[in-house]
Amino acid sequence: MKAVILAGGRGTRISEETHIRPKPMIEVGGRPLLWHIMKIYGAHGITEFVVCCGYRGYVIKEYFANYGLHTSDVTIDLVTNDTTVHQRNGEPWRVTLVDTGEDTQTGGRLRRVRDYLDGTFCLTYGDGVGDVDITSLVAFHRSQGVLATVTGVQPAGRYGSLAIAGDRVTAFQEKPLGDGQWVSAGFFVCEPAMLELIEGDATIWEQEPLRQAATAGELAVWQHRGFWSAMDTLRDRDQLEALWASGAPPWRMWS
Repeated sequence: MKAVILAGGRGTRISEETHIRPKPMIEVGGRPLLWHIMKIYGAHGITEFVVCCGYRGYVIKEYFANYGLHTSDVTIDLVTNDTTVHQRNGEPWRVTLVDTGEDTQTGGRLRRVRDYLDGTFCLTYGDGVGDVDITSLVAFHRSQGVLATVTGVQPAGRYGSLAIAGDRVTAFQEKPLGDGQWVSAGFFVCEPAMLELIEGDATIWEQEPLRQAATAGELAVWQHRGFWSAMDTLRDRDQLEALWASGAPPWRMWS
């Protein structure tokens, strides 16, 4: 099974970083967030990836083209321009990088990579990580017999909540669940027929295709109650960086 990763958007809400690189290439713990996402899938045996590039996609291509230099010890002879790799620490991944256009919408990006897909596939965004059990997610999807399954989460509120009686606080809860609503965390599993619901480059995945599937009873939800976080702002990036620095980031499921 292959995993498709949407990595072509402009990331305007974190423009302090994305003016020089795509949002999935913002680093956490010295590695692009895209790498972390791929490691999550790799921990569950999914090692073939199709990355939908767009805005500054060359940064992603250059990263993987030079992955061996990033991760191995090398000797470079400046006279002969020869490079000797002393050890290889690459991942067992096969990565297809597809230019899907700078202004193409999410559904359009997925439609543009359809020729690289050959069956049921995973799909997620290039800006979210979690301790998602991909193996269980795929098994759940297969058991439902639907066109697509979305991972649902209940994000915590951003601020502590107060229970008040008069002018006294009677209870305090740090970052409780928000309004109790389930939201999409990405981490989809899809059948190829979902691609038929995408009309063209202007199609937004989260709108018409998913709405049609939901209306037809063809969209299941796998409820994830563990950790999940999207990286939309510098604050989000800093929180993920702090979790990584703690030595026990909750999305790290690999050794």
